[in-house]
Amino acid sequence: MENKPSKIVLVGNPNCGKSSLFNNLTKLKQKITNVPGTTIENKVGTVSKGKQKIELIDTPGTYSFNPKSLDEKEAIRIFFEDPPPNTILYIADASNLKRNLFYFSQLAQHGIPMILALNMIDIADFKGFEIDVERLEKELGIRVFKINARTGEGVNTLKKALFEDQFVPHYPFGSENDHTHESHYDSIGKLLNKTTKIKTKRELITSKIDAFATHPILGYLIFLLVLLFIFQSVFTLASYPMDWIENGFGMLSEYLANVLPDGWVKKLIIHGLVAGIAGVVVFVPQIAILFFFMSLLEDTGYMARVSFIMDKMLRGLGLSGKSVVPLLSGAASAIPAIMSTRNIENWKDRLITIMVTPLMSCSARLPVYTLLISMAIPNTPVIGFISLQALIMLSMYVLGTVAALVAAVIFKWFIKYNIPSYFIMELPVYHSPRWGNIWVNCWQKSRSFVTEAGKIILIISVVLWFLASYGPKTDQSLSIQESSSLEQSYAGHFGKAIEPSIAPIGFDWKIGIALITSFAAREVFVGTMSTIYSVGDEEDFDQLREKMKKDRNQNGEPVYSLAVILSLMVFYAFAMQCMSTLAVVYKETRSWKWPTIQFVYMTVLAYFGSWVIFSVFS
Repeated sequence: MENKPSKIVLVGNPNCGKSSLFNNLTKLKQKITNVPGTTIENKVGTVSKGKQKIELIDTPGTYSFNPKSLDEKEAIRIFFEDPPPNTILYIADASNLKRNLFYFSQLAQHGIPMILALNMIDIADFKGFEIDVERLEKELGIRVFKINARTGEGVNTLKKALFEDQFVPHYPFGSENDHTHESHYDSIGKLLNKTTKIKTKRELITSKIDAFATHPILGYLIFLLVLLFIFQSVFTLASYPMDWIENGFGMLSEYLANVLPDGWVKKLIIHGLVAGIAGVVVFVPQIAILFFFMSLLEDTGYMARVSFIMDKMLRGLGLSGKSVVPLLSGAASAIPAIMSTRNIENWKDRLITIMVTPLMSCSARLPVYTLLISMAIPNTPVIGFISLQALIMLSMYVLGTVAALVAAVIFKWFIKYNIPSYFIMELPVYHSPRWGNIWVNCWQKSRSFVTEAGKIILIISVVLWFLASYGPKTDQSLSIQESSSLEQSYAGHFGKAIEPSIAPIGFDWKIGIALITSFAAREVFVGTMSTIYSVGDEEDFDQLREKMKKDRNQNGEPVYSLAVILSLMVFYAFAMQCMSTLAVVYKETRSWKWPTIQFVYMTVLAYFGSWVIFSVFS
């Protein structure tokens, strides 16, 4: 029992700096966000001092002991465990103590020892707040520390205090028989009158920036320009590392072709594994750049402003303001985005958000968009350094967003649930980015993209190689140098079987094969095409693009005309081609009804949208 660590729970309001303090104390890496509702599960770490150890638990941020969402329920559940936490480490925003101490006042009634950490003390000092820590300690009967979790100021002193005897607060928040909110706030006001004063009142630069960032018109324009800059960077900055990766895989294929003995194993490795994996790895620079900018916007506090300015619009569409977080997160990945809907209290709002979030263009669509855009759209400047390709890429994200909002309106009328919802949004102070956190987040997301996609692509590439290399009428490996040979393969026969159903939207049997394999994961499309068109020793993105552009149908016309490419982009923008997402939807709704509806309506929307585009541009 002596070696069993004590259990200390870290609690506080959203955006008070809990995760930053947790990282400082435990030295563990984890995602830090300024957007409320993204922390769903508790994080556990260990704080050590010699042989002494403390188990530190980081809970989701909440404003009170009266839970209204799943993350708030998770935040207070720990206080009812057996045994309960040994100590509560309460972290409060020193620049906004009246609001931050309300949750503290509720916890103080439960008889658990507490420590109070006043974070963001630099902001409080700038605003002119002078806090008498000694008087505050005397009034509360507990230890109080001034800290700056971002810089580490005061954290070591706080860490030492965790291993010392703790005390139960004795300050009476509310009278013995009156524990109403009004009573608590009245008591907090009296406490702050005794322990704080304002020397000077200064306006933070945050207020000046927000005059533009949250403006009802300029706010949207600024956000649009930010997105445009990001997509331009995705194309421009990623071009050099993409070339290096392509050349590297080309050299690897050439080396393997020279050293490996002739036979099916050689073809499997070069045309199956190497070609398929290269088709995904080549897009890692673009994925990393996208995640970098998203993390940067989130870490500086700007993403919360985006949520704020879009709140009013979303309410009119049947969504809660809290739906903004999952929708924006859907640009990275639909799976964590759907899981983050747990913070939406109203079931109807949450369900609608779940049903429409996959329409947001996720990072898995990025390789598909990049390949198709580079085939059909010239990289010519339009406005300054902004190219036509960047504008088309932006338009795909806009298309997905518009589709999600329209779908939300439709679901609003079909889903009946007459309980009103509410939305609380706190705008954090702008601050310089934590570069270490951004780089770690970028690395983790990019690695996850490669490993998760790679597992699927490894299997699919092998299967595709076999299906494209062997046919039902021969036991010998086919030369897939020519389309006629590919038609004789198992893949060709399968593609021909579904071709009549996809011909009205401009797709041939080879595209049909890629559509089917893409249901495992959208990014598999590129790997599939790499496998199908794998005819040389050096496989790279440029060669794949050129071989697809040169492909001709029986009448000599290009297989990938402008109409076909645009139709294909629209299909991938709308179709539910992610089995993992459907599994998460089932898990979150606890029913196969909603993922089935989701799969059907998105597939129908994708087919109809592609048919319209193909008909218009043909």
